[in-house]
Amino acid sequence: MNANQLIENLYKSVDAKDLNYLQNILAADVRFRIGSHDAIQGIDAALAANHGFFSSIESMQHSIDRVWSQQDNVICHGQVNYVRLDGSEYSAPFATILKMQGDKIQDYLVYADISAL
Repeated sequence: MNANQLIENLYKSVDAKDLNYLQNILAADVRFRIGSHDAIQGIDAALAANHGFFSSIESMQHSIDRVWSQQDNVICHGQVNYVRLDGSEYSAPFATILKMQGDKIQDYLVYADISAL
C-alpha cells in the first residue's frame, strides 16, 4: 500500500471511530502518542486509548494537506475538525508520524492540540 492510500485509509477509519481497522493495522508492540500525552506501548493499550478518545467527542473529520514518505516512515499534516459532546466545534492543525513495520504501524505519533476538547 502506498503512503497516500495508507493515510487515506487510516483517517477514514479514525473519523469513523473504527477500532477494528486499527486493530488490524497496528503492530502488536505499537507505540502510540496523541497530543501532549505520554506515549503508551502495545496494541491493547493503544486501542483502549483510542476508544477513550473516541468516546470523549461526538465526531471528527480530518482533511489531509500533504503526505511524505521515506523508506518505512510516513508523515502527513492537515486540519482536524471536532464536534464535542455538547455539539460545539473545535478545529486544529495536526501532523502524524508513522513508522511502518511491513504492513503494520509500529510508531503512531499524533501531534495536535487537543487540550481544548
